[in-house]
Amino acid sequence: MRRLVKRDTLINLLLLAAVAALAVLPLAMGAGEGREEPFAGADAQAEAAIGELAPHYKPWFASLYEPPSGEIESALFALQAAVGAGFLGYYFGVARTRNRLRHASAGAGTPLAGAANALAGAGNAPSGAGRDAAEPGAPAC
Repeated sequence: MRRLVKRDTLINLLLLAAVAALAVLPLAMGAGEGREEPFAGADAQAEAAIGELAPHYKPWFASLYEPPSGEIESALFALQAAVGAGFLGYYFGVARTRNRLRHASAGAGTPLAGAANALAGAGNAPSGAGRDAAEPGAPAC
């Protein structure tokens, strides 16, 4: 079991290093030098290419909302990303909990199954059973 933990940790570290490399390598290689906006989005690059290839082209659709500045546009994009990440985190958390509870109810030997069985059996106990010693003299139902 200890070997699996080390293997999982190694995989996580390698994935983290790959993500860091993807973020740093374009900057280190100078992948945007000589441009006015070195890391402009694909939309801006497509608009520039269309302007060069077909200068008489008129867009048939306009944005519903045009942010007043680039900072507000970036903030709205970050908010959209945060809401999406929150939704995904919630979904995966619920799915994991459901999976654990499903496995716990299927096998009685797991620690979660013992707790689930104890909770499920507490409501079916006969009157007086399961009472704490701290409740002396409580009437029996």
